[in-house]
Amino acid sequence: TLRKPISQSSMVDWASKNLNMHTQGIFRRRISISNMLSWNGGSIKKPMLITSNRTIKKEACELFKLVQSYMGDRQTRMDRNHVALVTVTKCWSTQGLRDELYIQLIRQTTDNMCYRSLAWGWELMAISLAFFSPSPKFQSYLEGYIYRHLDSDENIAQRIKELVDLKNKKISKSRKKRKQNTEDEGLPISAYAKYCYRKLQKVAITGGKKGLRKPTLEEITHARNAIITPSLFGSSLEEIMLRQQDRYPGNKLPWVQTQLSQQVLALGGEQTEGIFRIPGDIDEVNALKLQVDQWRIPSSLSDPNIPASLLKLWYRELEEPVIPQQFYKECISNYENPDAAVAVVQLLPELNRLVLCYLIHFLQIFAQPSNVGRTKMDVNNLAMVMAPNCLRCQSDDPRIIFENTRKEMSFLRMLIVHLDTSFIKGLV
Repeated sequence: TLRKPISQSSMVDWASKNLNMHTQGIFRRRISISNMLSWNGGSIKKPMLITSNRTIKKEACELFKLVQSYMGDRQTRMDRNHVALVTVTKCWSTQGLRDELYIQLIRQTTDNMCYRSLAWGWELMAISLAFFSPSPKFQSYLEGYIYRHLDSDENIAQRIKELVDLKNKKISKSRKKRKQNTEDEGLPISAYAKYCYRKLQKVAITGGKKGLRKPTLEEITHARNAIITPSLFGSSLEEIMLRQQDRYPGNKLPWVQTQLSQQVLALGGEQTEGIFRIPGDIDEVNALKLQVDQWRIPSSLSDPNIPASLLKLWYRELEEPVIPQQFYKECISNYENPDAAVAVVQLLPELNRLVLCYLIHFLQIFAQPSNVGRTKMDVNNLAMVMAPNCLRCQSDDPRIIFENTRKEMSFLRMLIVHLDTSFIKGLV
């Protein structure tokens, strides 16, 4: 369910307080908010948002040219992939530019008469959300803007037609121009908006790309492809199984889950001290994530902490947790009762039950005393690091979160100790 975003009046109020109002003409008249937030074919001489940072003031104008270049509204010698890479890298490296990019994209996707340019603007927004979130201060504004485009395709087509008619009133070839400008050249705008809305919710929590390595062309391409072909990370279990139907029609479990689990074991993870507690190198984890999303497991892996970290990330980023939200209360109510805890597992939807049982079977390998001596990760440690990836507390109250964290850990510990997962052996 989508949260109701901030009202239109709140968005206008935010804009009036935060927009760096531009001027025009020899008398330097201030441009209205509606014009400030409508497509502009020219350049800008100062940032869209109020700032005192000199670097931001300088970079914002160059950023606007990059946005125009990506959208096809300005000529450039770079291809669009490189334009996106330069744009994203600037904002990923300089936090103060991120809100500026998003407000520029809002401007260039408002009252835009060219459907192709409009779609490419939304595409750049989707790509950017794969790397960084807006600031908390700007998030609700961006969320409100995206929300208003979730079912807006007819309105957009009508608006483009009105703008084109206005422009071409006296041109005899207006019909030809109108068709050229309103023709659907890709995904409907609502599809981009729905993707951006989901991506914004996630990136606001996860914080986007981490590590020291700058974004790469491969990551840009991957972010663009994810708009049409959902990633194996951040999707629902049902979507993931649907995607792998052609490749692995006989599999009962997600390929990504079984492959990463097997890699941890193949690299000696059950004999590695601090496994699941010590994170793998974040840049190596990011690189492996790209490979896995292309259904590949590289043969060059040597550190079991890399697939272990990515496996935790996969569980954590599932659209709905392995144990669906409707079973959360039952879990934390039965955190001390082994029989009741096991009974909750039997109530889960079949796919969730299999995925959870595979995970518990996997953790039971590490919980064996012979392995605990090497890993220093007993059943309590395993439950502590894995519980947040399986159960999600919906409360905002820190006291409830703190109390429930203990119950979540105890519930998972009950499953590792008492759940019979022998039927999972050999299942893929």
